[in-house]
Amino acid sequence: MAVALSAVSATNLLGVPRQALEAQFATWGEKPFRARQLMQWVYQRGVLEFSEMTDMSRALRTRLAAECTLTLPEIDSEQRSADGTIKWLLNMGASQGIEMVYIPEPDRTTLCISSQVGCALDCAFCATAQQGFNRNLSAAEIVGQVLLANRILRAEGRQISNVVFMGMGEPLANYRAVVPATRVMIDDLGLGLSRRRVTISTSGLVPQIDRLGEDCNVALAVSLHAPDDALRDELVPINRIHPIQTLLEACWRYAARQSSRQITFEYVMLDGVNDSLAHADTLVDLLRGRPAKVNLIPFNPFPETRFQRSPARVIDAFRDRLNQRGVRTTTRRTRGDDIDAACGQLAGRVADRTRIRLSDKPIRAAGA
Repeated sequence: MAVALSAVSATNLLGVPRQALEAQFATWGEKPFRARQLMQWVYQRGVLEFSEMTDMSRALRTRLAAECTLTLPEIDSEQRSADGTIKWLLNMGASQGIEMVYIPEPDRTTLCISSQVGCALDCAFCATAQQGFNRNLSAAEIVGQVLLANRILRAEGRQISNVVFMGMGEPLANYRAVVPATRVMIDDLGLGLSRRRVTISTSGLVPQIDRLGEDCNVALAVSLHAPDDALRDELVPINRIHPIQTLLEACWRYAARQSSRQITFEYVMLDGVNDSLAHADTLVDLLRGRPAKVNLIPFNPFPETRFQRSPARVIDAFRDRLNQRGVRTTTRRTRGDDIDAACGQLAGRVADRTRIRLSDKPIRAAGA
């Protein structure tokens, strides 16, 4: 995927991949290595003031300061959970807010970031979907979340090791910003993260999954949540456009692009809805023998939801059934639910500009 120079014309250089930066410096009569210098200052040293980038000429620094910015999102509030999880509400302007969440684990530190202000896909069990949709985030706003979190955490002796696009929004519906931002994350001169440590989670936008495999092959997680089309049509309405079989075929194509690559299938456990052993057996029929692993997610309640979390014994039985029948399955540990930071609870502040739901008419993914 070629990144247009219009990405640079937005002035905020955060989230602009190396190739586009090199092209921009060339238009100014500068050598391509200036892009590498800029990225090292920003992503490796945490410097956001052009005046401090002392290996660049004074004239270039002056031009950068006059025509460009390196601006991080602003924090409106911070909440800290008893389990160490941190949730930040970030100000996106016009009274809009997104949420990002830091999740510490013994072997890794994960940042869950947002890709949109709200979400238009209307998944029935997700708090974000109930807020509606306002706009896509820019690549600068996406990368800025990681830089901002690292800046805060470094003061506490910590740093982000993993990034997951599992916050507000459908990442592949904001393809044109998510891919450049992801490229910066995995660039050695950018955030320097391994492809396996950056995960894009999607509800199942099939054309974009195929494009992502070509453009930026990072880890992929798919919000499945049901083993048959009738139930998934209810829970994840995008299924009416891209049904399960079509979605799975795209997943296997994606996995085939790299050896040892597995697709993670997320499955929220809803009491009496999708949690029976019969559902588990149908799921086995879909995934056994494929490069797949399942992550069971205990449902996290939010105001006015009609769903309830499956009992622990039901979740355990479902997990054991899948493992016994040859589908690798784990249960996600619920983190940050005391501050509404757990999976499916992020809501932020969204002035909904759509009020369009898939039950009324199909939604065409932005950037498609």
